Amino acid sequence: MSASTDQALAAFRVKQVAVLGAGVMGAQIAAHLVNVGVPVLLFDLAAKEGDAAGKNGIALRAIENLKKLKPAPLGLADDASLITPANYDEHLDKLGACDLVIEAIAERMDWKLALYERIAAHVSPQAILASNTSGLSITKLSEGLPEALRPRFCGIHFFNPPRYMALVELIATPSTQPTILDDLETFCTTALGKSVVRAKDTPNFIANRIGIAGMLATMKQAEAFGLSYDVVDDLTGKKLGRASSGTFRTADVVGLDTMAHVIKTLQDNLSDATDPFYGNFGTPAVLKTLIDKGYLGQKAKAGFFKKVGRDILRFDAANGDYVPGGDKADEVYARMLKKPAAERLRLLRESEGPQGQFLWAILRDSFHYAAVSLADVADTARDIDQAMRWGFGMAQGPFELWQEAGWLQVARWVQEDIAAGRALCKAPLPAWVFEGPVARAHGGAGGVHTPEGSWNPSTGRFEPPRVLPVHARQWFREGVFGFGAQRFESAGRTLHEDASIRLWTLDEQVLIASIKTKMHAISPEVAEGLQLGVDTAERSFQGMVIWSGDEPFSAGADLQAMLPAFMAVGVSAIDEAEHHLQQTMLRIRYAHVPVVSAIRGLALGGGCELAVHCARRVAHMESYIGLVEVGVGLVPGAGGLAYIARRAAEAGARSTHKDLLPFLTEGFTAAAMAKVGTSALESRQLGYLLESDVIVAHKDELLHVALSQVRAMADAGWRPPQRKRFAVAGRSGRATILGQLVNMRDGGFISAHDFHIASLIAGVVTGGEVDAGTQVTEEYLMALERQAFCALVQHPKTQERILGMLNTGKPLRN
Repeated sequence: MSASTDQALAAFRVKQVAVLGAGVMGAQIAAHLVNVGVPVLLFDLAAKEGDAAGKNGIALRAIENLKKLKPAPLGLADDASLITPANYDEHLDKLGACDLVIEAIAERMDWKLALYERIAAHVSPQAILASNTSGLSITKLSEGLPEALRPRFCGIHFFNPPRYMALVELIATPSTQPTILDDLETFCTTALGKSVVRAKDTPNFIANRIGIAGMLATMKQAEAFGLSYDVVDDLTGKKLGRASSGTFRTADVVGLDTMAHVIKTLQDNLSDATDPFYGNFGTPAVLKTLIDKGYLGQKAKAGFFKKVGRDILRFDAANGDYVPGGDKADEVYARMLKKPAAERLRLLRESEGPQGQFLWAILRDSFHYAAVSLADVADTARDIDQAMRWGFGMAQGPFELWQEAGWLQVARWVQEDIAAGRALCKAPLPAWVFEGPVARAHGGAGGVHTPEGSWNPSTGRFEPPRVLPVHARQWFREGVFGFGAQRFESAGRTLHEDASIRLWTLDEQVLIASIKTKMHAISPEVAEGLQLGVDTAERSFQGMVIWSGDEPFSAGADLQAMLPAFMAVGVSAIDEAEHHLQQTMLRIRYAHVPVVSAIRGLALGGGCELAVHCARRVAHMESYIGLVEVGVGLVPGAGGLAYIARRAAEAGARSTHKDLLPFLTEGFTAAAMAKVGTSALESRQLGYLLESDVIVAHKDELLHVALSQVRAMADAGWRPPQRKRFAVAGRSGRATILGQLVNMRDGGFISAHDFHIASLIAGVVTGGEVDAGTQVTEEYLMALERQAFCALVQHPKTQERILGMLNTGKPLRN
């Protein structure tokens, strides 16, 4: 990245943020700011006289509640204490020290305007003021601000839950300075890890406008075709390339009252004249019934679905009560949905069964609404597709699927349904769908996305994506189908490639190793490729980055690849394979150039072992790291236990404490209980990431940062660690651990086989049958690992666990 890019990124520096409003969204936005290391003040009304928590009572209770929410808004629950509570009576002067003020109070125009009047004089002249609203007019809100503050005001719409949802919509007013949105997009991208879409100031902006219209259409079509909520969710979840929660479960998660509010925004601010689908925006009767009963979804523990023990019940609108759920879609439609896009849509359109007709209807409705709404809600078709991906968890936006299936053919099908009265709305598709540049695109195949850019009906042009300096950090910025952005699989210069791994470079300075196996599992061939990568990097490059492009980093060693050798040769084949894997880890650890792992998603078992043996780790915030071999009845066998013992010895050497056991306990427990860090922050707490490792907020910046780390380490004269002996806790340490394990087994907390596995782990991490303080090598401990691993492979209960995992993908407890 150039010096000018660095300067541009540094131009707007956010040292502190104030969040106004400690409700569900405000508190969770504050939590995410803490996750990424941004100091934050959380404001709310002053508590009433006599509140035991003082005037900050409302904010304090909201902060405390963050620890209880699921999914967890905080990477570490204890970090709630880093949020500073504040109230409007006593602390408005603190706003002057904030570079960004995010208003997130209830969706009431009058309340928001009253708050702006109260805070305006206290906001720094350099600060950005942004309203987190899901649909109120940003322009109308700006009219309540002093003239001097209007150029620094805009809308910022986070999606719930803010930690996990990628989308942030930014909305300008006619008075907003363009640089304000550029600065805010840069901050949201790099600091918060968000994917930004700029929306027009229209009711519910882009994602909620298109998404809620789609949910209402889905509910209407489900009723028309007589389908139950669980069948609809099965059809509209992963099978359809959408969020696994489907339609009705998504409504429960969002909150039925929140959904009703968004619907009301559409009802109050649109009309037949401004939206041809307006007649479909009525509140569904079942939604009103559920809200009247107080069944508001997940937060009320009842909505369209209700969990009772292990059973999932669904609401039955006919009798007003819950009935057993769990119905699934017909398998024939699951098979249809796996077909190529053109064949898939043809089969659904020609289907005679209600489930197939329903699927075609909701897809047709989504294409229809996206087309007639595009000019009003967004600048380009790309903005709608990316908003639906990032805000509603779709694999493809509506325009992408339409284009992939054959633009003009699908358009004719949709128009035929409109003419026949089968569609939800009589409005025809816009003329640009059938004629002009869109129809001529891709050699006459048609489409709204081209290599030049995406269609903007207002300008009549294909417009390229906006490019800010921050985007230079994204080597492979997420694009849309038809844009033709280069994929990482074919980028750069390839030095070696086979079915398991690709070794390549983008800059001729750093080698990149990309694993190609399913789930990026580490097979013997992958291990061979990684060793070749180290050899190549030592010979011709400054270092190596292990980055495989998408999730996961690695789900672990490839057990399935080991089974044929085990069946043919016996346990000696397993011992040989594990030894080779261990040697690969040591080759990486002691390489003469820095090897950096770029971790995104799962790094489990062997994937965790690969990561911890690298010189440094660069991890995406949502990385899930752990040694999970216990789940298949094994122990970590590629150096994971040796790593735990070595790290304990290193920590002990820095302490005046002579007993190694306190430093070993956490690492042993993590491995024996298969603990997984549920964020990069928690993984650091478990010891799988170090303080010197780097946590990156945006997934698409991971490669840039990892490459930068290698170059910086090389520039600093990096040398591999020296091979040293280190002390172990010995047989006395093992005896202490076994005593605790006996209590857990006898108390019924772990099974006999779990006890056996944990005993073997204890034997390895304490160094086996040696005295406390004995100095050992990594190779010695790895030999103990292999011995334990091979013994377990032959155990019938472990074999049951391995086969259970391979067959079902779920751990078996026996």
